[in-house]
Amino acid sequence: MRHNAARRAALLDATLTILAREGTRGLSYRTLDAEARLPTGTASNYFRNRAELLRQAAEHVHFRLQPDADWLESTLQRPPGKELLTELLQNLVQRVLQDRTAYLSLLELRLEATRRPELQDTLRHTLNHHFYLNRNFGPTHGLPLTHPEFTLIYLTISGLLIEELTLPGLLEETTPDELMQRLVEIFTPSGPWRP
Repeated sequence: MRHNAARRAALLDATLTILAREGTRGLSYRTLDAEARLPTGTASNYFRNRAELLRQAAEHVHFRLQPDADWLESTLQRPPGKELLTELLQNLVQRVLQDRTAYLSLLELRLEATRRPELQDTLRHTLNHHFYLNRNFGPTHGLPLTHPEFTLIYLTISGLLIEELTLPGLLEETTPDELMQRLVEIFTPSGPWRP
């Protein structure tokens, strides 16, 4: 059976919405069809079972959180430096906070993965792939972050996002942009910038 790519994307976006709003307990083919505003029975034609639906949702969430390709290409034309690294990190945090649904659904998928080994394997593979790409992004573009420094930044940003998305306003003494500036100051070498 041939599948419509736009319809599959709509179903996956609807899956993320349901996961963020209701958790996995609210996800069924019927609720998925209704959320995507598609005829009853559509989702079952695209996903043979719940495990397959969750697997594809785990992959799709990273597509949703990608930076705008034109913005990234334009931004990377600038010379490497602390300002560039700060802007890249600020954009990352802003993207996630603007697409709250995507990141909350990822958190829900992570919780569900503690009960489903096959989903844990999918998430581990997908996150390892993106972690590897992101870890090597800095050195590839002349940003002097060692792998341990990148890991610390990754873990710090992950914690920030959980706080901002689950308890907004908790960190009201500072802004995410200010925190990204401070992270760059802490984790990049002092003295002249050497790409």
